[in-house]
Amino acid sequence: MKHFLLIIVFICSGLLAFAQSGIIRGKVFDAFNNQPIEFATIVVQNTNSGAGTDAEGNYLVEGLKPGLYNIVVSSIGYKTKTVFEIQVSSAKEAQVDVPLESIVKELDEVTVNSDAFNKSEESPVSLRTIGVNEIQRNPGGNRDISKVVQSFPGVGQNVAYRNDIIIRGGAPNENRFYLDEIEVPNINHFQTQGGSGGPVGMINVDFIKDVEFYSGAFPANKGNAVSSLFEFRQKDGRNDHLGLSATLGSSDLGLTLEGPIGNKSTFIFSVRRSYLQFLFKALALPFLPTYNDYQFKYKFKFDTKNELAIISLGALDNFKLNLGADSTDQQKYILGNIPTNNQWNYTIGAVYKHFGKNNFITGVVSRNMLNNEAEKYYQNDDSNPDNLVLNYKSQEIENKFRLENNFYKKGLKVNYGAGYEFVKYNNSTFNEQADPEGNIYTIDFTSEIKFSKYALFGQLTYPFFERRLVLSAGLRTDFNNYSAEMSNPLKQLSPRFSATYNINEAFNFNFSTGIYYQLPPYTVLGYRDNNENLVNKQNGVTYFSCKHLVAGFEYYTQNNGRISIEGFYKYYDQYPFILEDSISLANLGADFGVVGNTAVNSTSQGRSYGLELLLQQKLFKGFYGLTAITFVRSEFKDKNEVYVPSSWDSRIIVSLTAGKKFGKNWELGLKWRFSGGSPYTPYDIPLSSLIPVWNVNGQGLPDYDYLNTQRLPAFHQLDGRIDKKWFFNKFNLNLYLDVQNIYAFDTTLPDYLDVRRDADGNPLVDPANPGSYQTYLLENTTGTVLPSIGVIFEL
Repeated sequence: MKHFLLIIVFICSGLLAFAQSGIIRGKVFDAFNNQPIEFATIVVQNTNSGAGTDAEGNYLVEGLKPGLYNIVVSSIGYKTKTVFEIQVSSAKEAQVDVPLESIVKELDEVTVNSDAFNKSEESPVSLRTIGVNEIQRNPGGNRDISKVVQSFPGVGQNVAYRNDIIIRGGAPNENRFYLDEIEVPNINHFQTQGGSGGPVGMINVDFIKDVEFYSGAFPANKGNAVSSLFEFRQKDGRNDHLGLSATLGSSDLGLTLEGPIGNKSTFIFSVRRSYLQFLFKALALPFLPTYNDYQFKYKFKFDTKNELAIISLGALDNFKLNLGADSTDQQKYILGNIPTNNQWNYTIGAVYKHFGKNNFITGVVSRNMLNNEAEKYYQNDDSNPDNLVLNYKSQEIENKFRLENNFYKKGLKVNYGAGYEFVKYNNSTFNEQADPEGNIYTIDFTSEIKFSKYALFGQLTYPFFERRLVLSAGLRTDFNNYSAEMSNPLKQLSPRFSATYNINEAFNFNFSTGIYYQLPPYTVLGYRDNNENLVNKQNGVTYFSCKHLVAGFEYYTQNNGRISIEGFYKYYDQYPFILEDSISLANLGADFGVVGNTAVNSTSQGRSYGLELLLQQKLFKGFYGLTAITFVRSEFKDKNEVYVPSSWDSRIIVSLTAGKKFGKNWELGLKWRFSGGSPYTPYDIPLSSLIPVWNVNGQGLPDYDYLNTQRLPAFHQLDGRIDKKWFFNKFNLNLYLDVQNIYAFDTTLPDYLDVRRDADGNPLVDPANPGSYQTYLLENTTGTVLPSIGVIFEL
């Protein structure tokens, strides 16, 4: 491998002289009616290059050396917009279409520097925009958006090997994801059903134009989320000729094909397959994961007023045990309690847009499906059917439709619409469990539910005093026919209000408040007892709510930088409360498996509050950086109605990211993260050690009388990445070295509770207590330096 890379470097260095200049080409148009904007000005920052648009809104900037550039697009009567980090090469045109928002222009109107960061008037707080290059080059991120988001304020991380997105002390199941207006229930492989996390991201970064990440102030047209909202905007396929890119990453191989189909349509398609299973087997790890995914987008422009996009994303995941890897205590423990798992999922949908004189109408239709299966036998011996302790099969199917209208006139922006979903959920569960007294019982049921969900929403936004003050108010309601408790739209009225006051052109004050509702997971809604009763429907389970209050200040520099400070408070009500364990469902979701397949009621309450500081420098003269500091408290009431720390109460989170672009297309980036220790619940060792209890669980059971009374040590880690790029006439080549945990910090996780075994691997009975096994605490730490080499080839 070393000689192979040296040969590539030598050949590419010799061919570099043949690389020529590149161009940026695109179209500038009105964001509301799609009309081309003539005489718009395009300036390439820190160069003498620029261009203007013609009568069709088209522009062309030529003679640029290969590299990254920012462009500033302006036109009289429109907000100025900055597009950051456009990759220019001689092998591929940079296609950058820029929508501009119209404004009522006054002679003495305040000029707002925040326009460079594409700030939303509807969501003036808690909104971050992440560019594709920020995702691709993020140290330790491995081109995975979930890991990149962890660099921003308010975002926590539970363990390094998972992609759970924990926003401002909320649980991982409180987030929603949209791909070009189509909701995607999950963006990770090996997802936790009832949650949203997993170890590896599904979305191909090569498709992404940018990502808008909301941690509050949600727009009214998106619902069913109480902690965060992600909107992934995909690029269109190339319109000049076919292009191909191949990526060999740290764990998978991916291929992407894009190009035109006729004069009016383009496509982009990718497939990816992991090779982790071979690596893990060579390293004698006790589990062998294999993941595959695809992504597709087709765009057809009928004319300047009508366009259609068809989008799809899907995955096929398989998780097997490596039964031969059982030489250490930790391997034996993992093999003893982890089930095998097979998952597949897909989302497919179409987005139609029609542009009028001062408005555009969006129609979205989509379908998504998850199939999840898990199985476990005692001591992994499937030769005897009596050894079966878990057999789980479940499907979630959603068919969705949303219609909305966006209208603009004389500064007033109006958005309104409606949504409908038809849901099917089925579940076949066989699971042996132990109750708090140590009695073994079997959950054995089959469930199927079908119901319809409805939504109505609207939002008004208007600027006052020559845009110095901007106010936005919205209202939404969600309801369904699952039960009488959730069928009344007035019970889920979700008002929201935001304001931004521009103190001067660089400094502003922002405020937002709202009440947001979310439906419990389908695992909760479809749970039945052994008599086939819908237990949680009988218990009156309903939507849970979260009240948000956010306020802060922002300062924008003239050199693509900003400083912000925000305070937030969130209050949860009617959260699902697990009856058997007497804990809130909000404490679960950061592990593999299924969350919510149990009896609950809607009585849990919680709160989180804190302060966030952000210092961000977008690319400027080769430098970029981001500092994020979050102070957070996250608490939920226990069974005694006392607030105790939730599983996401990290207290303090720090992320420092910095990078520099050097000559000859070298780039270096570093990221350092720090997180206060997470709370955890100690084991109920006497209960867990009982022979029948251990035989069905294979692991320690938490003692929820001491819910989250223990706390782990703090976590910190340094990641680094070096990139080298070559640009040729016909292709581009990118080699990178990414190293996670450079100084090999040992992360401490909760110890495993394990049984002592004899020479044949059988558990030893405690001679002092013949009804129990001998148990002990097995240290659980991880601190491996993880280097990876990647190759990206692009035609």
